[in-house]
Amino acid sequence: MADQKDNKNEKKKVLDLLDDSKPKKPSRRERQRDEASKVKTLDDKKAEALDIFDEGGKKKTSVVTKGKGNAKLPSISKLNEPKEDVELVKTEAPVEEADVPTVEAASVDGEKIIHLKPPIVVSELADAMDLKPFQLMADLIKLQVFVAPHQAIEPEVAEKLCDQHGFKFEREKREKGGGVHKVEEVFEEPEPEEDIPEDQLELRAPIITFMGHVDHGKTSLLDYVRNSRVAAGEAGGITQHIGAYRVNDDQGRPITLLDTPGHAIFSKMRARGADITDIVVLVVAADDGIMPQTKEAIDHAKAAEKTIIVAVNKCDVAGADPTRVRTQLMEHGLTPVDFGGDIECVDVSAKTGDGMEDLLELLALQAEVLELTANPKANGRASVIEARVQAGKGPTATVIVESGTLKVGMPFICGPFSGKIKSMLDDNGKPLKEAGPAMPVEVLGFAELPNVGDQVVEMESERAAKKLSAERQGEKRSERLGGAQKSRLDDFMAISKGGPQKARLQLILKTDVQGSVGAITGAIGEIESDKVEARFIHSAAGSITESDILLASSANAVVIGFNTKVEGKAVQAAKREGVEIKLYSIVYELIDTVRDAMLGLLEPETRETIIGHAEVKQVFKVNKGKAAGCIIKDGKVTRVAHARVLRGGTPVFDGKMSTLRRFQDEVKEVKQGIECGIKLGDFNDYEEGDLIQCYNLEKVAQTL
Repeated sequence: MADQKDNKNEKKKVLDLLDDSKPKKPSRRERQRDEASKVKTLDDKKAEALDIFDEGGKKKTSVVTKGKGNAKLPSISKLNEPKEDVELVKTEAPVEEADVPTVEAASVDGEKIIHLKPPIVVSELADAMDLKPFQLMADLIKLQVFVAPHQAIEPEVAEKLCDQHGFKFEREKREKGGGVHKVEEVFEEPEPEEDIPEDQLELRAPIITFMGHVDHGKTSLLDYVRNSRVAAGEAGGITQHIGAYRVNDDQGRPITLLDTPGHAIFSKMRARGADITDIVVLVVAADDGIMPQTKEAIDHAKAAEKTIIVAVNKCDVAGADPTRVRTQLMEHGLTPVDFGGDIECVDVSAKTGDGMEDLLELLALQAEVLELTANPKANGRASVIEARVQAGKGPTATVIVESGTLKVGMPFICGPFSGKIKSMLDDNGKPLKEAGPAMPVEVLGFAELPNVGDQVVEMESERAAKKLSAERQGEKRSERLGGAQKSRLDDFMAISKGGPQKARLQLILKTDVQGSVGAITGAIGEIESDKVEARFIHSAAGSITESDILLASSANAVVIGFNTKVEGKAVQAAKREGVEIKLYSIVYELIDTVRDAMLGLLEPETRETIIGHAEVKQVFKVNKGKAAGCIIKDGKVTRVAHARVLRGGTPVFDGKMSTLRRFQDEVKEVKQGIECGIKLGDFNDYEEGDLIQCYNLEKVAQTL
């Protein structure tokens, strides 16, 4: 069956070849002859080129035939041909900054000069010299520099190439960060205005500070003016931080009053009060006279070049002598008006109110004489006189506006910290939207607790304030790291030299306000001692928290609180960790306690007291070794004393005395000029001429 099918297929192929009705496929040779006949001669090409434009120079439309159809499509050039009414405007592509050549050539006075800006690429330098890159590459090979045309070379090498080809080398330094790094904005704190036009100045309230010795009645005088009872709420009857108040006089004119503490450790607070004030009221008790802190207040006021008015208080108590106070003032360079000087003195009494009207009139008159002015439209600037952390408010600060106007929502920088004023409160706790010059306000909105004495300065934007804050904190962090490293190296040097190491009292201090932190740490730091030191591992304003207790536990420290409270979790943590917490409300009690604790770290010193000497005259054998027959040369020898054997001034034995006899009897002591027998512990190497030194050991408490 298969053979029959194959025969039929072959017959069919033969019949197909003989059939002329179907078109035959051209052979390969025929196709080659057809293609050769279609090749155009040079004359045909010229004629075709001239024939492209006919009918008035218009370009003929080419015809594209697809299959057997007769559709004709215009050429692409015809479709893209612009219309006659359209004007073509030639534009140049903008040159990007990255395409600006770093090499420029110029001619000055016939001298070829090339300006070079790093990086210097070989191909660009060759273009500036009208040379080929391979020419410069050949010169570079001679200089032992092997680079590709797209690579950069050093400016020194480029200078040599310029000299070889007759060009003068001029190098231009790229600005720092230019073309490489992103140009960062520089934010700076606005400078205070100096030359202010008089038409922009307005009268402001005077800032008056009451200064003087502790318990001389500064706060009591303010109580009378404010008609309040501030002194009754002070612990121990003394002011321990700066208070700022705003009152009006009899004519309705505003006055800003500052109250400063009088204790010795608050010297920095008094200095701040004197710096920011216009008038200093020096309060002196008529029965005490001028005291140490009074002298210090006088020095602060003189250093700040402020007007001084003396209020002689307690003139109603027994033993008051205002005349003696005026005499003491002259001894410190303050001559009262009564004695022909220029210092106003007023006798007053905070309890009865005598002389208070005269004092207020004198203050108002002095303020008019000073003609105090400020520019409320200037850049806002205020001084921080106190700072604290309050529950529900966070870090807050009491400030006094120096110039400009503080407004709610104003971004600011304060030392290393930034912030934005969220709200402001006056001295009575009432909210304010803005505060003008010489006005005391409490500001909320600090990112961190500010440092007392820093200035709140208005910034252009919150972003600028945060940026400047980050820069300042970075600088302070670098300083702290450098200082810590130096301290550790000093410690290592002391250890390597075998020097004595101080005992250290570790403390954690938490206070109510930031000003007290600096005052207390400064006072404790002034306790001088070569044997023990107090170290504050943490000190801040705020309540005592659980984290403080955990830090104290790890550092073996004592937690001290001043006018602050202990949180509930901190109490539980203190019991669990065994950390001691000490709370104080009077500052000098805190200082005394720390001093006693420093003394408690010092072990009593052991001192020798030589009571007599005995000379060995003869050595005897006894049942348990040897004994020395001696005569007491000076002092006395006791049975319970310590003794050492000196041979040629060199000690050969030191120990307790075991036997002291006169003849056959054991005695308690032997005095000068009497013979005796002595045996010292297990020592048996006595020699004639040895000196036995007898002494007592006693422990003496150390001092700082």
